[in-house]
Amino acid sequence: MAARWRGAVAAATLTTLALAGCASGGTSAESSSDGTAEMTMLTFETPNLPASLWDSAIARVSAKVPGIKIKKLVTPNVDRTTYAKQLASSGQLPDIMMAVNPQGFAEGGQLAEFTPEELKDYASPQSGAINGKIYQLPTNAQPQSLLYYNKDDFAKAGIGEVPTTWAEFLDTCAKLKAAGITPIAVGGGGQDTFASVYSWAGVVGTDVFLQDADFDKEIKSGAKNFTDPAFVKATEKIAQLSKLGYFDEEGTSRSYADHEKAFRAGSAAMYPMGSWFATSVDNDKPPFEVGAFAWPSDDGKAVVPNLTGGGMSVSAKAENVELAKKFALEWTKDKETADAFTEADGTFNTVAGYKPPADMGPLFKETLAIYEKAVKDGTVTPAFSIEQGDNGLPAEFTVPIQQIAVELLDGTSDAATVAKKLNDEYAALQ
Repeated sequence: MAARWRGAVAAATLTTLALAGCASGGTSAESSSDGTAEMTMLTFETPNLPASLWDSAIARVSAKVPGIKIKKLVTPNVDRTTYAKQLASSGQLPDIMMAVNPQGFAEGGQLAEFTPEELKDYASPQSGAINGKIYQLPTNAQPQSLLYYNKDDFAKAGIGEVPTTWAEFLDTCAKLKAAGITPIAVGGGGQDTFASVYSWAGVVGTDVFLQDADFDKEIKSGAKNFTDPAFVKATEKIAQLSKLGYFDEEGTSRSYADHEKAFRAGSAAMYPMGSWFATSVDNDKPPFEVGAFAWPSDDGKAVVPNLTGGGMSVSAKAENVELAKKFALEWTKDKETADAFTEADGTFNTVAGYKPPADMGPLFKETLAIYEKAVKDGTVTPAFSIEQGDNGLPAEFTVPIQQIAVELLDGTSDAATVAKKLNDEYAALQ
């Protein structure tokens, strides 16, 4: 597994670097004749975040930061962290980067640190800290592994209430299958392997992180490994769902965009996904009503895996680091930009005093209520494979986790095999 993955990344690196060289002409900042600093900014596009949204926000924020001119770069797929590392390996690290995992970059001295004064307006100013320092603005909270569901399918299967315990969840899946409805949509095809991990992150949140929020630190210190009984127990739940035929068999061959389209077309009754799907539904309703609930736990606690981060990082070698940081900070303070991304991508902005637009749709509000209750109840956990900072696994480990998750979903690996593969992959990275 390790060798196969490294070979694939090496090939992808050569391809994407060649494309980057052709498309961008390099990513280093330059000064124009009038003294304006031209900065490169790495973005990413999804069905929720089209080019037009980025372009308008860049223009708006640039107008508020005199002396800067932004040249937009677009990640060729959703794995922006791997792409940023590929650019960095050839000396082309962008000046400003959106939602790139800072691990590895920060320890290597490649990112600028944000000061406590610059972070004073953030609700979670130490989220994602690396050795106590912040290299990515903790701008957004994005719950992961929520279960969005087709209310028509639930009604057809005679399901009156959403499940809160694992036993109830298994019963719900059984009733759906008996009614001829595939219970759970999964994804992970092509380069979009990230979509494979949401079910797994759900059970790791309930069975591992809720009891031991420092599990990843213990993995990194060597105090534990992935054959830990709690982790294997969580993984066995996903293997059980696969064995019972509760996953969409075609799902792991679909790209992220096709994964969402399939659920909208009725491929399955439940769709484990992040909070951004709520605004996707509110903005473009499918032909059925969608509801949401938290991942079920053994005892009924509503657990919400979450990542608070997602903001901008600045290269330590940008021509004008302070100007680049000013742009990044202004981006988060600009209400129109914050509203635009909240409306498009369901982000829960963590800048102090920010309120989402009052006309946000019903599924966004339902999702936000689930998250806020979990915050109140103390049941927000890290999100497996998506964690960052000192309490996160290495960024290079993310893609192997996602690829192993595909094997778990399609039934080609069991829990014990998966745990051993994770240990082997992790050891190979050290």
